[in-house]
Amino acid sequence: MGSDDTKKIQEMKTDLNLLLECLKYQMDNPFSQKEALVTIHSICQQNSNAGIYFREIGGLMFINNLAKSSEHSMVKEAALYTLGTIAEQNVYCQQNLCTSELFEDLIGFLSNNDSSTNLKRMTVYVILVLVSNNRTGQTLVRETGCITVLSQLFRTVLSEYEVNLSDENVFQNYQLWSSVCSTLCVCVNNPQNGENQVFCSSLFPHANNWLVNCMIPEIIRPVCSFIGLTLANNTQVQKYFVSVGGLDILSQVLVQLESDSHSSVSSAKLAVVVTKTVDACIADNPTFGVVLSKYCIVSKLLALLLHESLDSGEKFSIILTLGHCTEDCAEKLSLGEYSFDENEVKQLNDINMKEKNLGDFWKKAKEILYRIEQLEKEGNEEKIQGETFNNNVSSVSINTFDTLKQLQADGIGGDPKAEDKNKSQFGVTSTACGEDDQLKTLLKTANPVNACYRESERKKTLYKTNLNCNQNLLEETNTAERNCLSHPRSIYIMFRYNK
Repeated sequence: MGSDDTKKIQEMKTDLNLLLECLKYQMDNPFSQKEALVTIHSICQQNSNAGIYFREIGGLMFINNLAKSSEHSMVKEAALYTLGTIAEQNVYCQQNLCTSELFEDLIGFLSNNDSSTNLKRMTVYVILVLVSNNRTGQTLVRETGCITVLSQLFRTVLSEYEVNLSDENVFQNYQLWSSVCSTLCVCVNNPQNGENQVFCSSLFPHANNWLVNCMIPEIIRPVCSFIGLTLANNTQVQKYFVSVGGLDILSQVLVQLESDSHSSVSSAKLAVVVTKTVDACIADNPTFGVVLSKYCIVSKLLALLLHESLDSGEKFSIILTLGHCTEDCAEKLSLGEYSFDENEVKQLNDINMKEKNLGDFWKKAKEILYRIEQLEKEGNEEKIQGETFNNNVSSVSINTFDTLKQLQADGIGGDPKAEDKNKSQFGVTSTACGEDDQLKTLLKTANPVNACYRESERKKTLYKTNLNCNQNLLEETNTAERNCLSHPRSIYIMFRYNK
């Protein structure tokens, strides 16, 4: 370690020691305490080792006690936010804070009618950090009754389905509600927690009501995340969701969004979110797909698949859902049990033709694979075998690419201008065409709510929550008194880290 690094570490330690002393000796000055807390947060965010050192000198427990004992809401908020940030940065600090005593204190903040909305948001943020990727936290949030309080907030924070986000008070409540949704999501997954999933399933009827009565992205996205993660990989919870009409409601929302997608890109994107949630419900229970037949979901998904605004990842999610939809009863799902008008019949005929073309493509791919295998077995002379194989592979590649272009012209393969992208994505080579069985296995077993998806969503949730909390604190800090600390170096430290 160089001398410069050693010097920086020593400066960091000196600064944290001084700031901790400021917190202790400025108990009668909430503005100064808040300034110190925000500065500690900045230092720990810039240096992951700072949180460890701050814990070693007793700073973590002091802030914990300060959040509980301070009479000033601004100090409580800043203390909780700083605790959450340090725990998020360092797993040792997370484990150190993950106690039943702290969860009980957090319950007190959420249950107190005198607690401000912002204080409750900071409290929920700390719970999210303690529970995220931590089975111990998931257990404590249930055993202490904290998850019960979160569930109550989910039901009551937004009392009306008409959400006017331009109203400041409504927007503050919405932010709290959104944070509660995110926290409930990490209570049930990453790692998956079956007991918490069963508990949170009691909120399905309320979540369904939101989907029916408030079809805006700000509501649909968090509700679908909550539903999808709560029922993921849990057949018991999936059956309950279907029994309370959840799959019917998701289907109705999907049909409406697909219809709106013809004139709205945002509706198309939102329809994909609902599609993933549908898939999470039927992936382990293909028989549930019968529910979807009433809404001709397959034809809706095929129409959505052709939407130009969707990226490859979104289209792949639709393909996975189509695979699970058609796994148990393809014909029922495609046609349903209803009569159609002339336009609908034409649409279904077009879809059937595209499906037939796709089937022909797979048949041709199997023939190609068979020919390649035969070529590899034949010919004992190395020269003859090499020439024969190379000639046929070249012919096969051209034929396969021609077939894909024909599918593109029929609306299956996507934009012809994206030929190179399609070649790499769908494997348009003689060897890759033999992956029919692998793709079918993937469509059968893949679950969109997988570990990578959950980890990505968790990081986005933590970043978004952290960013919102940070913005609130910094806005309030800018109006605080900046010259209250008696020690000159304290003023310098705060200026340096918060400028």
